[in-house]
Amino acid sequence: MIRLPIESWARLIPQIIPDLDADTLAALGECWTLFGRLDQKLGEPPHKPVWLVLGGRGAGKTRTGAEWVKGMALGHPPYASNPTERIALVGETQGQVRDVMIEGVSGLLAIHNRWERPSWYPSRRRLEWPNGAIAQAFSAEDPEGLRGPQFGAAWSDELAKWPNLQECWDMLQFGLRLGDRPRQIATTTPRPVPLIKRLLADDHVAVSRAATSANRLHLAADFIRSVTQTYGGTRLGRQELDGELVEESADALWTRAMIEDCREPAAPAMARIVVAVDPPASSSQRADSCGLVVAGIDRDGLGHVLEDGTISGARPHEWAAKAVALYQRFEADALVVEVNQGGEMATSVIREVDADVPVTAVRATRGKYLRAEPVAALYAQGRVRHAGAFPALEDEMCEFNRT
Repeated sequence: MIRLPIESWARLIPQIIPDLDADTLAALGECWTLFGRLDQKLGEPPHKPVWLVLGGRGAGKTRTGAEWVKGMALGHPPYASNPTERIALVGETQGQVRDVMIEGVSGLLAIHNRWERPSWYPSRRRLEWPNGAIAQAFSAEDPEGLRGPQFGAAWSDELAKWPNLQECWDMLQFGLRLGDRPRQIATTTPRPVPLIKRLLADDHVAVSRAATSANRLHLAADFIRSVTQTYGGTRLGRQELDGELVEESADALWTRAMIEDCREPAAPAMARIVVAVDPPASSSQRADSCGLVVAGIDRDGLGHVLEDGTISGARPHEWAAKAVALYQRFEADALVVEVNQGGEMATSVIREVDADVPVTAVRATRGKYLRAEPVAALYAQGRVRHAGAFPALEDEMCEFNRT
């Protein structure tokens, strides 16, 4: 089967079937089978009882959850072969369930055709489909509200934001006891909370992911441009836009908050710039990463991280060439090379690339943690800045501890 981008299908349909009227074209435009992204659909009936949908803001998580509930309630393949009679809708608050999951622009009322649309009874907090299927609305603020009712399916929205998260999730699991194979979907922007981490590690949980940019055709271009420029690569952007689970070690020298506090959009003029080179432990083709970080100090004595050019799996002449390229691009004053690993090989291979580059060799006499402690102290004192975002480097910093 040929898979085309949504915009290509939208252009092709009127050409393939030119006699379609406007109403039919509009209906086709809403056809989930045609236009839902692969991460938003189940290609085959799932063998796992939980589907965890992780996504950035505006990535289409609500539409994914609503289409899943619709398929379950109506018995539409690949979601279900028969209608599911009782479904739980659980959100952060009752207002969130109503305004987003049910009445929202991508909610359950909006995605049904007229002849199959459920009736919404706000006072009873329930949806009723013409075929008899019923969905009940619950708030994570009241876990006890889930004690007693039973369901064959459940949609949990913005799971990572729930108050009483574990208690409410547990109560929901006890209620999923109808039918041969009760199932549930959880849609959320990820946060490093224990339940989300446990679900990700569970072999019985299917996981799909999508960034905000995956849904760009349905979002304002100015919004995409603005949030990408402002938050792209930052901890908040990686979580809220890329849908990443951004963690940090509890006893790490650096925290996400510490790094966010030191971020700057651009660095001022530098008084001195160096390229730090931490060669890999091996010169083989499968070598470890070669650390390449460009840093400078301004006229006020503040340090600035200017770029992370770390390279993995490179041969010696490859990482040496990149180090020299960074030196030239930033008009640096020197390459500072740690020679503990490989001895003088590191400096000699750089000389082979460019004999005129000044190289300062340093030899570490203490462990990495002891060397890192005074650097972390400079961050805590506000004396180091990051000129932009360096996700891989910052991940390593926030996981760096004594072990």
